[in-house]
Amino acid sequence: MKKFSTIALKLTAAPIFAALALLAIPSAQAASCTFLSNAPDQHTVMRGDTLWDISGKFLQHPWCWPQVWGLNRDQIRNPHWIYPGQIVYFDRAAGRLRLGSPAGLGGSPNVRLAPGIRTEGLGLDAIPAISASIIDPFLSQPLVIEEDQFNNTPRIVATQEGRVYLGKNDKAYVRGDLQGGTSFQAFRPGKPLKDPETQAVIGFEAVYLGTLKLQRAASTENEAHTFTVVTSKQEIGVGDRLLPVPPTPILNYMPHPPETLIAARIVSIYGGVTHAGQNQVVSINRGKNDGIDIGTVLELSRYGQIIKDPGDKSKTIKLPDEQYGSLFIFRVFNKISYGLIMQVTDSVQVGDVVKSPE
Repeated sequence: MKKFSTIALKLTAAPIFAALALLAIPSAQAASCTFLSNAPDQHTVMRGDTLWDISGKFLQHPWCWPQVWGLNRDQIRNPHWIYPGQIVYFDRAAGRLRLGSPAGLGGSPNVRLAPGIRTEGLGLDAIPAISASIIDPFLSQPLVIEEDQFNNTPRIVATQEGRVYLGKNDKAYVRGDLQGGTSFQAFRPGKPLKDPETQAVIGFEAVYLGTLKLQRAASTENEAHTFTVVTSKQEIGVGDRLLPVPPTPILNYMPHPPETLIAARIVSIYGGVTHAGQNQVVSINRGKNDGIDIGTVLELSRYGQIIKDPGDKSKTIKLPDEQYGSLFIFRVFNKISYGLIMQVTDSVQVGDVVKSPE
């Protein structure tokens, strides 16, 4: 059974304040960054809130949050700036959102503060842009292995005592350049990911197997490295590949539209299903090479069908793409990106259109 969310998508937007375009939002985006007609005067930030949810209380499009604050690009990249206990005020006269502290909590309700940066305890208490628990597994595990990575990826060439599969605390013997790394993740190349437009293979989904720790590095060129299995999610064996454990990710991303015009398609839905709804993960056929970065927000649309012209059967007509939701990009590779489905009024399917917000 399909589950959809229509949060904020069907709410009516209020007219744009003239000051909004002048003070907060670039003119090219002003038409999209409109306040809801029933927006509250204020909202007290609480634990469990997300920037997306708070933004959705005031704005027709939650991704407009940074534009309404009037943040520049460097400020947008630093996400640690709103904390529980602070109050978000809707300044209707200026057409802007402002941040303040309530009386009794070190501030006055009349004080208006701009989003700031903490130098101590950075990020520990900050309100996340989206729910971190949903995307946690996708941040610390390899999802996509691009073709050029296979050439130099270390691989398991033998197992302890010739075992078929390895488990926790077993030894694995590895060949390849470790590039000074000591902690690695084991993976197995999965199904190829094809660009829906060109049908070219742009990467492979990685099947995450577990983690290994270097026990003894090879002392000669033709000797294998010795590793110990630390964790095992699936059986690990000869031929499986290793990638360095990535650094601890920052879980707080600022939503923003792409700087360049993006026209992409859904490549796959994580888990191998054919349809997806809110809070599921999909991949698209655009990445770093196309100007996409973490926090990019894109629109989801159903690709318009091509039909024969009823008045002239020799001609065809393409029906318009139908916009039905939004996608929040949280992990980016060179040619592929992974996004979390935020809001939809229809199911997401492979091949659907993903583009810059209008």
